[in-house]
Amino acid sequence: MGTTMNLGDMQVGQKAKILTVKAKGEMNRRIRDMGLIPGSSVAVVGRAPLRDPIAVRLSGVTISLRNSEADHIRVETI
Repeated sequence: MGTTMNLGDMQVGQKAKILTVKAKGEMNRRIRDMGLIPGSSVAVVGRAPLRDPIAVRLSGVTISLRNSEADHIRVETI
């Protein structure tokens, strides 16, 4: 069993499975519309020089998230 953390706390190269999305309202809809739903696997592929935003790979697609969005996504490393 891996370590549980927020997506925003992951390091480049780490892989994880999404456990929960704790955002509310419009942010929750936006996150889920990008495919970041519980059970999905994600990998951190990059970060901006000041660590915001974060680039994650999900189902063959790379997307960018602000840390404020990534902090609402709870993951377990694999």
